[in-house]
Amino acid sequence: MGERKPLLVMAAGGTGGHMFPAQALAEIMLARGWRVKLSTDQRGARYTGAFPEAVEIETVASATFDRGGVLAKALVPFRLASGVVSAMIGMRRDRPDVVVGFGGYPSVPALTAAWLMKLPRMIHEQNGVLGKVNTWFASKVDVMACGTWPTDLPEGVEGIHTGNPVRLTVRERAGAGYIAPGPYPMSILVIGGSQGARALSDIVPPAIAALPLEMVGNLRVSHQARDEDELRVATYYAEHGLDADVQPFFHDVPARMSEAQLVISRSGASSVADIAVIGRPSILIPYPHATGDHQMANAQALVDAGAAIRIPETKLTIETVTEAIQAVLSNEQGAIRMVQAALRVGKPEAADHLAALVEELAGITTNDEGTVDEGLGD
Repeated sequence: MGERKPLLVMAAGGTGGHMFPAQALAEIMLARGWRVKLSTDQRGARYTGAFPEAVEIETVASATFDRGGVLAKALVPFRLASGVVSAMIGMRRDRPDVVVGFGGYPSVPALTAAWLMKLPRMIHEQNGVLGKVNTWFASKVDVMACGTWPTDLPEGVEGIHTGNPVRLTVRERAGAGYIAPGPYPMSILVIGGSQGARALSDIVPPAIAALPLEMVGNLRVSHQARDEDELRVATYYAEHGLDADVQPFFHDVPARMSEAQLVISRSGASSVADIAVIGRPSILIPYPHATGDHQMANAQALVDAGAAIRIPETKLTIETVTEAIQAVLSNEQGAIRMVQAALRVGKPEAADHLAALVEELAGITTNDEGTVDEGLGD
C-alpha cells in the first residue's frame, strides 16, 4: 500500500451554508487518516479560520452569472475555464481519491476537473431544493448525498439521505442539557445566517421589547446583525433596557445556542442542522428569496415534529414574533417537548455517514486504529 495517505478534495462556495458541512467532513476525514484539500474562492476563504490546520486551502478562479454587469458575465466562462485547467493541473500532480462538491460556483472547477478525469466524485446538497451548480452536476457524479429530506432531485437522479454534517463544536454539544424557561435569567439567540439578516434586525428587537416587563427583565439576547445594522440594533436594545450582545459574526454560535432557551433564526440548512443536533426550541423565519424557496423546505422537518414555529416573512410583524416568543418562554413543558422533538430530527451522525460514503467511493475502509486499508472495496 505504501505510505501515501488517501486524498480528499472538497469544493465549496463562499457561504457558511456550504463551508460548515465541508468543515465537518474535513474534521472526520483527518481523524480517519486522510489528507484533505479545500478548493474555494476568496469569499469562501473567509470561512476557513475554524478549519483544522491540516486542511490545505486552495483558492481558485471562479465566477458567477448571478452578479456583475454585462462585461463581468461575458468573462465568466473564461474565468471558469481557467479554474478548471488549474484544478486539473493540481489533480494530475496530486491525484485525489475522491472529490466532493458542496455547491456554489467555486465548486465548478474542481467538479468539472474530476468529471473530465473520471475521478470518484460526489455532491452534498444541504437544502431541500438543489442549487444551480449542484443541478448541473447531479447526473455527472457517482453519489448524490442529501442533507434535507425529501430533496427535489432531477429526473433519474437518486439521492442518499445523509443529513447535514455539523461541525465538531456542534457535535460536542449534541443534546446539551436544557434549562427550561422560567422566572429567572434566560437567553435568546438571534442568528440570520452567516451574514445576519436585515428583517430580523428590524423586527426582533421591538418584538422582544414588547414582551411582559417581568419577562424582559430576565432576558439576555445574543443578536447577530449585519455590520451596517449593528449600531442601531445595539442602541435599540440599550434604550429599552435589554441586556444584549450584538455582533456581525459570532465565532461561538454552538456555545451560545446550548445556553439559549430559544433560538430565532433564518432556516438556512446549517442553522437548522445545528438547532436540531443541539436540541433547542426555535422560531424560524425563512429567507423568501432563497433559490426555489428552499429555506421554507429546510424548516419543514422541525415544524412537522413540533420543534419550531415557522413565520413566513409575509407574516413577519412585531406582534407575531412577540406572540411566538411568549408562547415558548411562558410554557416550561411545551419548551421541553420542543427540545425533545428537535433532537428526534437531529442527525449528529451525518458527518460519519458522509465520510463512510467517501471511503466507499475510494474503495477504502478505516480500521480500528484510525488508519486506512486500501482496496477493500474492489
